[in-house]
Amino acid sequence: MIRKTFKNLNASEKLKTFIQKHKVPTEYLSANRKMVSRAVFIGLFIAFIPMPMQMLAVVILIPFIRFNVPIALAMCWLSNPFTMPAMYYMEYMTGSFLLGMETTPVELTVEWFRQNIGNIFIPLYVGAAFYSIVGSSVGYYLVNHLWRSSVKKDQISRKNGTYKRASKSKKKSTKTNKSKS
Repeated sequence: MIRKTFKNLNASEKLKTFIQKHKVPTEYLSANRKMVSRAVFIGLFIAFIPMPMQMLAVVILIPFIRFNVPIALAMCWLSNPFTMPAMYYMEYMTGSFLLGMETTPVELTVEWFRQNIGNIFIPLYVGAAFYSIVGSSVGYYLVNHLWRSSVKKDQISRKNGTYKRASKSKKKSTKTNKSKS
């Protein structure tokens, strides 16, 4: 399913003209298993780190690691203004548990945060490191597993003769039939 979506997206003429018009390097948009799984890893890793400008951190990694940039940027939005309080609370509690520290009762106010930043900083970032490593690794291996199982499923379907691939002629005939109606 994932691979088929990317194949259809790669075949899009509108996308090709956009890429040519704005001179976007195609290696940053490559939709193969390695590029997508790396993007998920990088995006999730950065998403769990409590810091401003997470998308900028993804962009800074572009010259050093090859990955699908739009997917990594999208994965950063796992931590958004709606999910951040729950994520940071979870990270703080986990970090406190891993360090064996007492937890401070949490209030979701800026004033409380300012007063207690010294007490929660280390446990928060220990928990963030834990979730960054575990969450991004699980995402990486899950994408790899799903991608490979999709390939195997397609290979089995081809062997059995049940593989269905939409051809361009079928798409065109469907469009002309819809316009006639």
